[in-house]
Amino acid sequence: MKIQWKTLIICLAIPLAVGSLSALLTQNSMQTFQSINKPDLAPPSWLFPVVWTVLYILMGIASYLALMSEKPNRTALTVYVIQLVFNFFWSIIFFNLGLYLFAFIWLVLLWLLILKTTILFYQISKPAGYLMFPYLLWVTFAGYLNFSIYLLN
Repeated sequence: MKIQWKTLIICLAIPLAVGSLSALLTQNSMQTFQSINKPDLAPPSWLFPVVWTVLYILMGIASYLALMSEKPNRTALTVYVIQLVFNFFWSIIFFNLGLYLFAFIWLVLLWLLILKTTILFYQISKPAGYLMFPYLLWVTFAGYLNFSIYLLN
């Protein structure tokens, strides 16, 4: 398959833009986050933007592979976009609003959407499905962190 560079760049830009806008809108809440009780397995704060950048790049590549496959699926791409919307709003609910229990429930819905996207992408393109798996794992870990923060605060 010949790489369609313009399409690849757009596919990469979309999740990176979602993540960047979300980070921009929540940056003023980071001091509050630093002061709350966190579970023992909470990673250092500097790790989050690094991991999310990698995950957004993997998502972008996965969406490109799904889009460019010989059997693209509108449902898969629609679920992908919906999960990006849920991803965007989780940060605002958690960081800006401090609604930790609601954020956890939102995160469970996000996790289900990621799982559905991963399955649909895998059916279209196995590599696309595999590229979504780290995101699913990270959001599973984020669920542990989110729920623990809810319990501790």
